[in-house]
Amino acid sequence: MTTAELRQTAKDTLDALPPAQLKVAVEFLRFLDERMSDEATEELLRIPGLLEDIQEAERDFSEGKGVHWREVRQDV
Repeated sequence: MTTAELRQTAKDTLDALPPAQLKVAVEFLRFLDERMSDEATEELLRIPGLLEDIQEAERDFSEGKGVHWREVRQDV
């Protein structure tokens, strides 16, 4: 089944559910979405020095340091 077919099947199934079951289905989908987000966050946090780099960038930005993105990439 393609992704489009899976989405359509899911939509059709959701449309047929009574309100109580629809609520449970939505809660489960939100759980899956949060879990995926948590896993992505954990993956980013495993990058050595990432948090320090972000903090340094935030300090630089607050001090007015940096270059406008249009000056860095003329073709963007």
